[in-house]
Amino acid sequence: MPKDVSTLHGSVPETSPVVLLIIDMINDLDFPEGEQVQRFAEPMSERLFHLKTRTRELGIPSIYVNDNFGRWRSDFNALIAHCIDDETRGKRIVERMKPDESDYFVLKPKHSGFYSTTLSVLLKSLEAKELILTGIAANICVLFTANDAYMRDYKLSIPGDCVVSNTKEETEYALKQMGDILKADTRPSNELIERLTDEQNKTQV
Repeated sequence: MPKDVSTLHGSVPETSPVVLLIIDMINDLDFPEGEQVQRFAEPMSERLFHLKTRTRELGIPSIYVNDNFGRWRSDFNALIAHCIDDETRGKRIVERMKPDESDYFVLKPKHSGFYSTTLSVLLKSLEAKELILTGIAANICVLFTANDAYMRDYKLSIPGDCVVSNTKEETEYALKQMGDILKADTRPSNELIERLTDEQNKTQV
């Protein structure tokens, strides 16, 4: 007997004007600047986890957009297992940020989440208009993804307390670039949650 396909989607909304992108948070941090990134990413992951929890309560889906880190024979679950089971530098972050069954994921081969991936197709299916970009690193993969999203006419929110680079200065510079050039809203996550909540309440009136 065929499976009920509705069960394959869990509680994920079929469409959503706003989507949360979680970039490269499933990460072993096994690279030269990994220890520096870890210092900023661990406290940031607490704020990002709270943001994800609140956006999910608002019916906003999450998409994990992640490097395969050269593990071309691995799938997303294998990347998670590697980060946790192999006692990597990123273990605590991955344990906190593990995806739920209702989350989407896209594996990317390069810096931008749009390059040679299915992200554009998925966002079109969700009828997304605004993207919330979060994760690692603000000055590389978040920035490259934001550039491509801007060229595709998405409204951008990039909460400044939910992205990090290997230095505070590089994060601040990337946020300024994305705010000035890409017109991204870089206010902190608590203010973003307030705005999204207000907008949802208005639509329900």
